[in-house]
Amino acid sequence: MLENPLLKVETEGSIATLTMNRPDKRNAMCAELLDAIDAFFSAPPKDVRVVIITGTAGHFCSGLDLSEHVHRSAEENLYHSREWHKVMEKIQFGGLVVVSAMFGAVIGGGLELAAATHVRIAEPSTIFQLPEGRRGIFVGGGATARVGRLLGPDRMTEMMLTGRKFNADEGVSLGLAHYSVSEGEAMTLAQTLAAKISRNAPLSNYFMVQSIARIGDMSQSDGLFTESLVAALSQTTPDAEEGLKAFLEKRAPKFR
Repeated sequence: MLENPLLKVETEGSIATLTMNRPDKRNAMCAELLDAIDAFFSAPPKDVRVVIITGTAGHFCSGLDLSEHVHRSAEENLYHSREWHKVMEKIQFGGLVVVSAMFGAVIGGGLELAAATHVRIAEPSTIFQLPEGRRGIFVGGGATARVGRLLGPDRMTEMMLTGRKFNADEGVSLGLAHYSVSEGEAMTLAQTLAAKISRNAPLSNYFMVQSIARIGDMSQSDGLFTESLVAALSQTTPDAEEGLKAFLEKRAPKFR
């Protein structure tokens, strides 16, 4: 993958850190930055198991760069929205575990990006907002399917109608974040959790990010049957044998 100044990529062992780098725009998402994220998740480094996504200069991501949005036709906006959907799908279901280290603006498309990740950590400066209704537009990067599932349709409707902002603690209580930490501690916790997750059996991680959200979209009977299939596959792997053996021997497992 070619280096892009808008997305800094650092890899250490099995963990990659992606830093969105448009400080003059509060890391607003432009086409080039979205393409860089797409390129990473389309062909991640072979040994990477966990990805941390964060921002720079005090902000995670302030959403879509509206200076680009106003120049598109209706048809172009349709394709642009579908491109966002494609990239967010790769983040959520590409097979890697993705952790968001958030602070400052997590607004509009920034919240859509965070909602596609699997573990979300928020510092006190974090602001969650979907202001599209106040701009005369509508979400297009997956919020109705992801943020709406986290909040529920009723609360998301109110959030968009009023332009309401939520802070880090409110975000945790609503499901927009999993952890609320002190100022400057999001990356520290993200690195700790990423290291812990990376030590899980690879197939177990894969099944967790692939199956649980999908089962949530199924009927109960279909979901239970899918759960049985996933359990059957996971429990017949060498890593499952090692995990059980390590538990009985009271030691840490050594997965592939």
